[in-house]
Amino acid sequence: MGTVNMKVLLLFALVAAAAAWPNFGFQSDAGGAADAQKQHDVNFLLHKIYGDIRDSNLKGKADSFDPEANLSHYSDGGKAVQKLMRDLKDNRLLQQRHWFSLFNPRQREEALMLFDVLIHCKDWDTFVSNAAYFRQIMNEGEFVYALYVAVIHSPLSEHVVLPPLYEVTPHLFTNSEVIEAAYRAKQTQKPGKFKSSFTGTKKNPEQRVAYFGEDIGMNTHHVTWHMEFPFWWDDKYSHHLDRKGENFFWVHHQLTVRFDAERLSNYLDPVDELHWEKPIVQGFAPHTTYKYGGQFPSRPDNVDFEDVDGVARIRDLLIVESRIRDAIAHGYIVDRAGNHIDIMNERGIDVLGDVIESSLYSPNVQYYGALHNTAHIVLGRQSDPHGKYDLPPGVLEHFETATRDPSFFRLHKYMDNIFKEHKDSLPPYTVEELTFAGVSVDNVAIEGELETFFEDFEYNLINAVDDTEQIPDVEISTYVPRLNHKDFKIKIDVSNNKGQEVLATVRIFAWPHLDNNGIEFTFDEGRWNAIELDKFWVKLPAGTHHFERKSSESAVTVPDVPSFATLFEKTKEALAGADSGLTDFESATGIPNRFLLPKGNEQGLEFDLVVAVTDGAADAAVDGLHENTEFNHYGSHGKYPDNRPHGYPLDRKVPDERVFEDLPNFGHIQVKVFNHGEYIQHD
Repeated sequence: MGTVNMKVLLLFALVAAAAAWPNFGFQSDAGGAADAQKQHDVNFLLHKIYGDIRDSNLKGKADSFDPEANLSHYSDGGKAVQKLMRDLKDNRLLQQRHWFSLFNPRQREEALMLFDVLIHCKDWDTFVSNAAYFRQIMNEGEFVYALYVAVIHSPLSEHVVLPPLYEVTPHLFTNSEVIEAAYRAKQTQKPGKFKSSFTGTKKNPEQRVAYFGEDIGMNTHHVTWHMEFPFWWDDKYSHHLDRKGENFFWVHHQLTVRFDAERLSNYLDPVDELHWEKPIVQGFAPHTTYKYGGQFPSRPDNVDFEDVDGVARIRDLLIVESRIRDAIAHGYIVDRAGNHIDIMNERGIDVLGDVIESSLYSPNVQYYGALHNTAHIVLGRQSDPHGKYDLPPGVLEHFETATRDPSFFRLHKYMDNIFKEHKDSLPPYTVEELTFAGVSVDNVAIEGELETFFEDFEYNLINAVDDTEQIPDVEISTYVPRLNHKDFKIKIDVSNNKGQEVLATVRIFAWPHLDNNGIEFTFDEGRWNAIELDKFWVKLPAGTHHFERKSSESAVTVPDVPSFATLFEKTKEALAGADSGLTDFESATGIPNRFLLPKGNEQGLEFDLVVAVTDGAADAAVDGLHENTEFNHYGSHGKYPDNRPHGYPLDRKVPDERVFEDLPNFGHIQVKVFNHGEYIQHD
């Protein structure tokens, strides 16, 4: 995919036991570096990425450091750094001021060579010295990618908050017209705030939902999720990514069903799945330009798929798809040695996710291919499939930009339907498997109106323009409309008649009540279209209890990443001994908290809201979940805390909805989401 996030949206409520995110005192690692100093270093390593490092200490390290001088500072004995230095000395590395794509095999290899160096650094001084040294030499895109994934996964940088990518590499997130205006502002030394708009006109019905795919928070979610769970991840780097394949399914499933809910809100049909043998219905004009390397390619409507030279033939994708569907029908995957891996169970989805993506966790990439990753490249290259025009990669070849193209959601609907085929092959849950004996949901209600609105969001473009230290910066920013919702609470009354305290998991979902033709969804149709709104654990003493859950507390969402300006300011305060105030920020892997609700419409889009209270003792994979408020989102290091499959108890087919409607531990109400056209404009 281009991680939903995605922060899918999602990619969705993936919960992995996380690094306790920023705790900005002066904690030290073995190397003695304080967290505030680490934050300072990362801020300056990523600021003005196309120019010199603007911190004299870091610049000094970059100029004087010899990466190979002391190999005892690396946990791999220096193997990774020697390999990278060899390619550097042989002039094999991509030059600076050139586009970077993770889907380009050689460019990915170079970025991962640097990641390999950083992840094996034993202390912060070695980590930051290498980062500073290679920042001056390597391609900027490769460097940014390597540093981000290293900071996310290295224990040395556990408490560092990464700045928003839309301020580090604004070209990938900002329309060309606005970038041009930013350059003019810099050249004339006149500060400017420029309005960004979405990429098209009202003549294109897809514009009605452009606020979703082109939202920079959604783009950040998607790219960050793919950094937390990279397809190239090998456990030798440090740790195993728990349930990575299933997370891949769920984050993109949630992106897909959320997109369909936005389409319903705007009187559009659900997105159709992509077919390799049919035209790509929607074209796309990105209106974005690489910092170096020309414009992102456009694609007209109704283009027929062509083979992409050096990447894949369409018939090969059809063969790989048929092999995957055969595996689902057989109920097993064949690994490289010819052994059968049973997937007719609740963990089968994890194997299937690894196969479809395909990640290095795939048990047989030679036979099952890399459907997802190859499809992204093939779809992204349809503007220039034979390389006649030497066009740079399309938006689908970057996780930052992929969700901007409506065909992204067609591609993921196609893969989501393959996952559904597998899920529907599993036996439905029995009443016994769904019941939480002695526990009942007595009442579910909403406090506050479920109402969405649009607001302007401003971000800085200082990193978009070239500059020198001799010319002072001027304030340059852009503002763009984005979806938000008013605060609300979900109120739940639960009775525990067991006579003793129990741990309970509370799972909250919602799906549209009617389809695009005004026909009521069956329960089975609805549950596959369910948006995960929240999941949390509570201790239930005997008796009746009233819970209120604020929308802002949702486990599937995260707040906006602090801006560069905020990070600089808070870091300065922390270095002076003050509390930085950054402790509230989680990983950027969840969907933006303002995207919790779909847009809805003036009449009120009706949703079925369901609450399932299940046995926390059976569900919990780690202890203390009822006390932990920090890691109920998409994830980070460690074990995924919920034993149940993503989407449980709605992840399997429901032949008879009375099974659910008669469950005492299941609550079901209907609600409406309104959008009255309110727009909070920029001052």
